Amino acid sequence: MRPAANGAVRFTDRAGDFPMSSSHPDWIITPAELHAELSLVKLIDVREPEEYEECRIEGGKLIPLGELMARASELDPDDNLVLYCAHGVRSVHALLALKSLGFTKLRSLEGGIVEWQAQGF
Repeated sequence: MRPAANGAVRFTDRAGDFPMSSSHPDWIITPAELHAELSLVKLIDVREPEEYEECRIEGGKLIPLGELMARASELDPDDNLVLYCAHGVRSVHALLALKSLGFTKLRSLEGGIVEWQAQGF
């Protein structure tokens, strides 16, 4: 992380910079926002198959993080993609990986499926 010119903290990775604020970066979607937009997005679950079998968000496509780059051709860059994992860490890595391939309509579920369930969805 490094401070940006405007004072916001930036997360830096080989794939590029994403502005982060203490409030809500535009590449993050909250569980409540996702619930409201569920019919408008494609869900990508980047967890492992055994995690997916335990619980999942209905309609999500399982592509484990370790397989994502090899399977990126299964995804449409024009779709609004929401990536999720257990707590929101792997989904950010997935977002950065897809961004490096030219995907632009990407968001990561804040808090992952754990927060999704905690909020009663």
